[in-house]
Amino acid sequence: MSDSGNSICLAEAERESRAGGARLRVLLVVAGFLVPLLCLVLFMRAEIASRLARPVYVVRIALPDGTRAIGLPRIEGPADASRPLVVIDAGHGGHDPGASGPDGIHEKVVTLALARAVRDALLADGRVRVAMTRDDDRFLALQERSGIAGRLHADLFLSIHADAADSPDAAGATVYTLSNKGSDALADALAARENKVDTVNGVSLDGKGGAVSDFLVDLSRQHMRDTSRAFGELVEREGQGHFRFRDPPLREAAFVVLKSLDLPSALLEAGYVSNPEDARAMTTRTWREGFGHAVAQAVEIFLARQESRAGVQ
Repeated sequence: MSDSGNSICLAEAERESRAGGARLRVLLVVAGFLVPLLCLVLFMRAEIASRLARPVYVVRIALPDGTRAIGLPRIEGPADASRPLVVIDAGHGGHDPGASGPDGIHEKVVTLALARAVRDALLADGRVRVAMTRDDDRFLALQERSGIAGRLHADLFLSIHADAADSPDAAGATVYTLSNKGSDALADALAARENKVDTVNGVSLDGKGGAVSDFLVDLSRQHMRDTSRAFGELVEREGQGHFRFRDPPLREAAFVVLKSLDLPSALLEAGYVSNPEDARAMTTRTWREGFGHAVAQAVEIFLARQESRAGVQ
């Protein structure tokens, strides 16, 4: 064979070699993709078969239907059921911390401590019966709180809170009684803020049913408003010398927690968690004991007067 013939054969062999190498590379690429995919499919089939072979468990949990009333708290104090009963409500609780101070103090913690101080002072005197809407860190809707007082046929309802303000200079206690219109813009703003407690994701829990609406107290009943204000005046009088008050100390606002009550009631803002001096006082045991004693005195005097008037009638 001539030299030219040998060259042609070599060129053809080289082209076939390059073509074979290209085909091999393509096959390797395809295999690199298909093999993992096949493994994944086989694994998923095996996993699905395994899950289908497992027994299926169904857990059923009975949830409240929303029609049952919450359980009533225990009544403490004299065993004589004829003795007057005050229901003390520690504001906020559970997932609702209430107002917060700069040092991380939460209103729900303060209000529970203050409510316990009032309860303890009343129990020590032994003149009236006492029930607490909550004695631990739990959430209660506003109407549940007032509903407890109504179902227990209480003679007085006192809701204890602690306020907060943008200005750290705001300080002192305020006693609020029910009105369809606040006594001033500050009272209206506070009522609006406290009434927002009964919302979840923007949905109001303030009672859409007719039963609650029928139970709302008629704000035109001047006698009940006057009686509640008389109690507020006693809180101011007995509190002088024990804790400071804002000016004016007595105000009116449309608090939801007071609306469903057909009995004397008041909301006491004990101080401001946003004010360093107030916050320090409300978290001090000695101050709380003085607060509890003063408020207990007001409660006892008020209920004694109510008993006296009932006896005359």
